[in-house]
Amino acid sequence: MPPVKSFGERIAEALVADGLLHAKQVEELLELQKQKGTRLIKLIAEKGLVSDTDMTVSMGRVLNVPPVNLSHVHITPDVADVVPRDTAQNHKVVPIAKIDNRLILAMADPLNVLAIDDVRRITKLEITPMIASEKAITDKLAHLDSAGPGTSMEDIIQDAQKQAEMEAEAASLETVQESNNDAAGDANSGEEAPVIKLANLILVQAIKERASDIHLEPFEKMVRLRYRVDGTLIDRTPPPKNLQIALMSRLKIMASLDIAERRLPQDGRMRVKVANKDYDLRVSFLPTVHGEKCVLRVLDKSNLSGSLEKIGMDPDTFKRFKAAVDAPHGLILVTGPTGSGKTTTLYSALNELNRPEYNIVTVEDPVEFQIPGINQVPTKKEIGLTFASALRSILRQDPDIVMIGEIRDTETAEIAVEASLTGHQVLSTLHCNDAPGALTRLDDMGIQPFLISSSVILSCAQRLMRRICLACKEPVTYPDKMYADLDIDPNFFKGATIYRGRGCERCNNSGYAGRVAILEVMTMTDEIRKLVIQKASAMDVGKVAASQGMRTLRMAALEKVREGVTTLEQTLVVTAAH
Repeated sequence: MPPVKSFGERIAEALVADGLLHAKQVEELLELQKQKGTRLIKLIAEKGLVSDTDMTVSMGRVLNVPPVNLSHVHITPDVADVVPRDTAQNHKVVPIAKIDNRLILAMADPLNVLAIDDVRRITKLEITPMIASEKAITDKLAHLDSAGPGTSMEDIIQDAQKQAEMEAEAASLETVQESNNDAAGDANSGEEAPVIKLANLILVQAIKERASDIHLEPFEKMVRLRYRVDGTLIDRTPPPKNLQIALMSRLKIMASLDIAERRLPQDGRMRVKVANKDYDLRVSFLPTVHGEKCVLRVLDKSNLSGSLEKIGMDPDTFKRFKAAVDAPHGLILVTGPTGSGKTTTLYSALNELNRPEYNIVTVEDPVEFQIPGINQVPTKKEIGLTFASALRSILRQDPDIVMIGEIRDTETAEIAVEASLTGHQVLSTLHCNDAPGALTRLDDMGIQPFLISSSVILSCAQRLMRRICLACKEPVTYPDKMYADLDIDPNFFKGATIYRGRGCERCNNSGYAGRVAILEVMTMTDEIRKLVIQKASAMDVGKVAASQGMRTLRMAALEKVREGVTTLEQTLVVTAAH
């Protein structure tokens, strides 16, 4: 068994790995350490081989504690006074920020349990340690003593400029679940009040505008802010470029992510409360040339329909879908592109099935909505918890209903089919263009045709169309030639009024407000099963399904136009002519 390396040796190895020391220098230092009996870290500092900042970063990585550059951190007086100055001097610590009942504390020695216990006892707060050099902590404490109350003129001007435009709305956002994760690096300026208000304001405005996604994109001289509203990206006032790192850090703290890591993608989630309503946000960070891009998906639980009736299907489509959901076993597939509302439809079906007599288990990547009474399993590829491995374990948990977030590979498809054939009801999503295409997609994955025909009881395709804004809705007429060019029978709209949105303040002059789902639902009949076994094309399957009463996406969209819910332009954008 190899000997356990000392902390100093581990630090030295980290410095070598970072290219800050050579292996030969470490050997010389270890020899000198034996002669003098001095700590290896102290020898490195005395010889000036590595800067304080570099040493702090390497020590933080070895200890798994994020570093902080205190020279870039603004500490407000109320935070600075949380820890008595003599205690801070004795333990070489500096309070950086206070989030709810948690105190972020810069420490020269994060392993000093006595210091952490002492500060916890005095402040009655939970401690999140960060690492800084002893010199940086001493300098910061001296600066706090000399500065006294108040801040620099630059800080005062910055606060004054932002406070007027942010405070009213940003104050209405209450963070429900703050991070207990560590904050790090010079990005800790993200804890400054203006940055907190800026992050809050971005979230408040997005929720107020009914955005489904928030995009923060860094470029060379600006940070672009865009909201996706009703499926369309809209530019909004960009945040200052000089607050880019701080803003990203603040969002990472709220999402319980590691803000010391800027080189790798990170995913997390947060929960906020706006106007006494909870919102879950899925957060993704992606490194780019000019910094990290952040995309936040706003998950509004109020969008979940309590039942299938509220999704907006026509009576015949609803009857087909409801019959499949109520079936004792079988595979139900919902297809469509990303962002077409597939998961929301499946959750609505689960809500209807969520009764005490059913054991419902889902496996998702990630879990978007948390529903009481349903066991939800998030996949984690990094530890081997994939859709397939989770499904194997789920089937040993005596489930009645299983929901799979997405069938992505042959292994998952095989298990889903087998489960549906052994008395389980299985619901899942699949990426393809239409309902008949789901059957050929399973065939492409290597599933035997006789298994597909026996397991699948319903396949449906879904899209989201933009609703006409009710505040500026007005009639519109189109020339007959347009119907002919688009291969649409004008008699279909005979006796109906076609509408459009003129554009107003309520809908940001877009003419649309909200979205409505359209579904193409195909039930498995004997004729379709025969075609599947014969490996017929999706087009042939679609023709037979249409002859048996399946309403295609184009037909469902035109019906919404006739009802005055959406526009003809949306039909052409969202659906294909078939």
